This record gives sequence, structure tokens and C-alpha cells, in this order.
Amino acid sequence: MTRRGGQLLADQLAVHGTEIAFCVPGESYIGLLDGLYDSPIRLITCRHEAAAANMAEAYGKLTGRPGVCMVTRGPGATQASVGVHTAFQDSTPLILLVGQVASDQEEREAFQEVDYRRMFGPLTKWVAQVDRADRIPELVARAFTNACAGRPGPVVLALPEDMLAAESDAGDAPRYRVIQPSPSAEGIASLHGELARAERPLAIVGGAGWTPAASRDLRAFLESNALPAAAAFRRQDALDNDSPSYVGDLGIAISPALAQHVRDADLLLVVGPRLGEMTTSGYTLLEVPHPRQTLVHVHPGPEELGRVYQADLPLLSGMEAFATAVREVRLEPRWRDWAETARADFEAWQRHDPMPGTLDLGDCIAHLRERVPDAVVCNGAGNHTAWIHRFWRFHDYPTQLAPTSGAMGYGLPAALAAKALHPERTVVCFSGDGDFLMSGQELATAVQHELPVVVLVVDNGMYGTIRMHQERQFPGRVVGTDLVNPDFAAYARSFGAHGENVERTEDFPAALERALAAGGPALVSLRVDPEAITHRTTLSAIRAAAS
Repeated sequence: MTRRGGQLLADQLAVHGTEIAFCVPGESYIGLLDGLYDSPIRLITCRHEAAAANMAEAYGKLTGRPGVCMVTRGPGATQASVGVHTAFQDSTPLILLVGQVASDQEEREAFQEVDYRRMFGPLTKWVAQVDRADRIPELVARAFTNACAGRPGPVVLALPEDMLAAESDAGDAPRYRVIQPSPSAEGIASLHGELARAERPLAIVGGAGWTPAASRDLRAFLESNALPAAAAFRRQDALDNDSPSYVGDLGIAISPALAQHVRDADLLLVVGPRLGEMTTSGYTLLEVPHPRQTLVHVHPGPEELGRVYQADLPLLSGMEAFATAVREVRLEPRWRDWAETARADFEAWQRHDPMPGTLDLGDCIAHLRERVPDAVVCNGAGNHTAWIHRFWRFHDYPTQLAPTSGAMGYGLPAALAAKALHPERTVVCFSGDGDFLMSGQELATAVQHELPVVVLVVDNGMYGTIRMHQERQFPGRVVGTDLVNPDFAAYARSFGAHGENVERTEDFPAALERALAAGGPALVSLRVDPEAITHRTTLSAIRAAAS
């Protein structure tokens, strides 16, 4: 059967299990768009390429399969690069398909021409250009395989427009298969020996490649052995937060008690994370290159074992394979008091003092947690996220969509991807005012594609994180961080979404009910006193301490 390149490419996406793809349409890949006309793939058209790439990244986080994003050349590719960067730092499988100039126009700086190998090289696992239609099945299969192998990540394929129009009789490739390493029996025996010698062990869980089964099996291992476990930065859903083994998260605004537990531990069992800057508090909780704690590091990518920290016991393994291997491991723990203390410190950390002003975010999250405990919770970046990290409890994997890359504007696109994939789930986006307006136009996408998410916008009229650092380093010298915001409720209504503003804590429960019952996308703006700059302190206190 002879097919045009665009049709052949669309068929390969379907062969490899793509059910949803995200795009901003462009003439440079119009042949692929036509190929999708009769495809079973659901195409979600977005209003900005960064949002489309973030949606695909969120899809990859939720499924463990590559999210697929399609954008046009030049400006489309550069705007999508933020999602590619997040996929790289978050170890998320993603495939970005980018239109390219016709092959007979290359190297002339033709309209919107970019050398994608040079542009995306540092941000991806692999970049290629498909120059021949008959190689589409081969290269697409390689893209899916590469995106999921070892440490997952993004792949970029450039698509010359004449290649998409060319005809080929190439057949479909077989569906890709994910190959992940498994720990050896000797490695598990060595782990058993290291744990048997420990007095104060602590697990750190997170990273990519988790599944619901891996989360359940690791929980059984941790609880059977009374092992305390902390979550890596923005990976809190790897372990049910109600588990007696869960002791909090490592990242922004870390609990001082948990930081001390990491320092006091004599063994760290690190399952999944890369041990990057955020999880290690700027590489201060563990000494580089060899921590004073005995370090057991489990990771699916061999290049990560020893990149920063030299482990006493490196174990090359995927998460599900490791969790299966240790599920039945039993020890005689001498550290029950240590574990119980760490858990008690976590419970104490979840309590908060009243905030300045008439609306208390801690109280709002407490109500939200009771009302929709199993919601998928999404956020971008900013000081507002610290309230979610501290006060929300994640129960099932995967229910946390948050960029470890620290990218603003991620929350709403991620929420839309989650709702498209799981229409039966409650999906909540938690945004700051500056964060939200980096992707707020995607309310149009939510309305068009009937994706009834709930968006909570924390409105304090500033870029709060930068203002906080200004007050600490240059007290009283505020510049560039004030914001003049729209009426967010009216903004939402202008798209056809439900919208309302809330200024008092006691008004939040009823507003939440209206949002949940709206039957479509809903936004609730939470007017917060600017003094409430973090969940731990105020602007005035920061300024006074710095003066």
C-alpha cells in the first residue's frame, strides 16, 4: 500500500499506541495533520506551543508512554522548547514532531528554518530529521523506544514538508517495547546486608518510571520493615502520604526536622531520584561526591549512577522491577523509634499557624483535601506551590503533576491533559497569578474540548518568589515584581468557563462546590494578603530579618 509521508507518520503514531496528541497547527506539517483526519488519535488543538508541549509532558508522566506534541517550525519549535526542557529535567517520555523547511531549501536560512539538532541537542535524548518517507516507520519506532529506555526523556523529530508529501510503500513497524533493567540477586542480597547493619536508615523515593504496582510493592516493603521514606522534589505521589512510612518531601521550603533526619541517617536508600539540586537542598544535605551516609542508589539509567554522588551500592534497575524484587524482603528493624519520630515530625509539619488576611490558604487546602482527596493535583511554579507540597496528601500514583524543572505556566496545561486522559477523575490546578497568566489562554482549549478542570488562582499581585528573594537580599528595594492583574473570574467567564472570586476563607467551601458542579471548566480566584508571602513567614518578617 502506497501512502504519503504524512499518512504513514500518523499511522505509525497509532501503531505505537498514541491515543491523544497535542498541537498548534502549522503549514509546515500540514501533511501530518491531513494524515490524522481519519486516524483514531484524538487531536487536542492548543492556543500556545508551550502549553501543547506541557500537555504532552503531563501525558507522559501519567502514562509512562511518550506524550506526542506537534508544532510548526521556527517560532513553534522555540515556544515548545520549555516543555521539552521540563521533560528532560523530569525524565518524562515525550516526542516532539516539528515541521521543517523543504529539503531543497535547507542551509539557506529559509523562512523559519532552524537546525534542530543544534537547537535541541542539550535538551533531549535524541534529535533526528526524517529525510525520506520510507524511513518513517524505522525512525518513529526508534523515537518511542529511545524516549522510554533507561532514564526516560524527550525526543525530537524534524519533518521536512516535502518528505511529508512524498509517497512510500513502506510497511508499519512493530509496536515498540520498553526494556528496563532488573536488579541482580547479588544486588538485593547486598542491599539486605547494608540494611541489616543500619541503625537510622531513610529511603528517598521518586524520579521517573513509577507505576501503581511499583508504588504498592515498595509501600509493602517499607511498611513491613518500618523504614521511613521521604519523597524527592515534586514526587510525593510515589508513596501514599497516609502510609506510616511516609515522612515528608525534600524540596522547596523543606521541613527543618526532615532535613535533620537526612543528615542524621546512617544509610540512604535512594529509589529513583537523580539526587539533583532541589532534592538535596543545593547539594548540602549530602556531601559531594561521597556522602557520609551509606548510599544505596537505585536508578534505571547507568549514566546517573555516579554522576554526582558515588554510591556504596549502585543498583541499575527500573522502579517496577526493583519494587517487585524487594516486596518480600524482611528484616529485623532496630529503628522503629527513629521511624516513628520522623513520622510524628511530618504530622506536626502539616499543622500551620493562621495566615495574615481574611483568606487562609492552609485552611482552603485542608477543606479541599477532605472534599476531593483523590484528585489529580497540578501546579506550575512559584511560592504558592509550597502550600500544596506541605499541606496536600497524595494517595495514589499518579496524582501529582508538577515540573521539577521549575517551569511556570505548567499547571493548567497539565490539568487539561489529565482530564482528557481521565475524564472520570477530579482534576485541580493550583496556580499563582503570575504563573497562571503564562498559560491562561488555554481556558479556551478547556472549553473547546470540554475538559471540566477546576483552577484555583492564588492572587497576591506579585511574582511572589522573586519578591521574597528581593526582600531577603535587597530589603525595601522592590522592582519588577509587582503585578496588575485582571479580574480573574471575569477573565474565565469571557472564555465560557465558570469564574468567581473568593476573599474570605469561610466562602471557599461553597465556591468550590459551585466549581465542581459547573459542568465545564471552572476558575476560583483566591485573593490573598500580600503579607502571606510563604506558608512559614510574612513579607514584614523577612524584611525585618534582612534589615
